Amino acid sequence: MKNDFQPSPGDAEMESRLWEYIDGIASAEESTVIGRLITEQQAWKERYEELKSLQELMLSSELEEPSMRFTKNVMEEIARLQISPAAGNYINKRVIWGIAGFFIASILAFVIYSVGLVDWETQAPANPRYNLDIAQPDYSRIFTSTYASVFLMINIVLGLFLLDRYLANKRKKFTEEV
Repeated sequence: MKNDFQPSPGDAEMESRLWEYIDGIASAEESTVIGRLITEQQAWKERYEELKSLQELMLSSELEEPSMRFTKNVMEEIARLQISPAAGNYINKRVIWGIAGFFIASILAFVIYSVGLVDWETQAPANPRYNLDIAQPDYSRIFTSTYASVFLMINIVLGLFLLDRYLANKRKKFTEEV
């Protein structure tokens, strides 16, 4: 530890070292150095007196305690408001499975439709090592066809129906609780 530390008044390091000194958690060497700084420097002495009076004020004040019925009042308020149980109890599993099924069916339908568009009649080149022709797939055939548009529209409508049912059930439960 350096003994030539000369902080200015209001320095955070000085304040933390003084609090350690006041609380008695500073080591013996630090306590000696801080005690010497308090006696030799006016800024340290003023800050020490200020922190010492603050500590005495905190020790002399009484802690406020809640009223005797505080716990009972809190429990009665919780019972009155009927605070909802944990999330696992009020999330309908069928809704989650329905949403998951909807997305799995959508992905599966797109995969099947895309595989159906593959041209299986093309022949592989005789020497693939040097004759690689990796062309980008033509996505315009997949997403601009009438079938894909109809499929997407049906899925969107079904998704909106599912969302409507979910929100209606939620609204119904809320009105029953009130």
